[in-house]
Amino acid sequence: MIIDRYIAKAYVLINKAFRRFKMCLIKPAFKSHGRNFVFDPNGVYSYNTIVVGDDVFIGPGANFSASESAIVIGNKVMFGPNVTIMGGDHNTSQIGKYMYDVKEKLAKNDQSVSIDDDVWIGCNVLILKGVTIGRGSIVGAGSVVTRSCPPYSIMLGSPAKVVKQRFSDLDLQLHEKLLKQNDI
Repeated sequence: MIIDRYIAKAYVLINKAFRRFKMCLIKPAFKSHGRNFVFDPNGVYSYNTIVVGDDVFIGPGANFSASESAIVIGNKVMFGPNVTIMGGDHNTSQIGKYMYDVKEKLAKNDQSVSIDDDVWIGCNVLILKGVTIGRGSIVGAGSVVTRSCPPYSIMLGSPAKVVKQRFSDLDLQLHEKLLKQNDI
């Protein structure tokens, strides 16, 4: 019994070290990234279209895809497990062709996704093309985000809607003031 426990702990440590090593190997594949960027190395990413800021955590099971547009992630952003960002779409307007066979894209098919600073994206969230998640916002677990989110909002649902603001106007002013003081 005791040996089993040691074997299990050793396996966990070795697996964690291997994942960290794999993350370090893959990190340069992103278009750019800041300091303290931690992500699931087994996730699916369109590396050359993703820009990541400082202090970003991307949970396990991520799928961030944008073939021609960009995914831009600000600073101090947290993603829960199984978050999907899709910056593109298919051209479905061709008459007389199967959608699978249509390779030409329209301008509206690929649009950038932007996640501003200080954002928390819950688990199992789907963010679609053309969306901006405003500074300080929270997107609740399981939400499908089809439109942009104003700063300091909380969005929930499918499709996601703003359900409330994080702070009152007075609290928001204090929050911003304190953040600026802490950054000095």
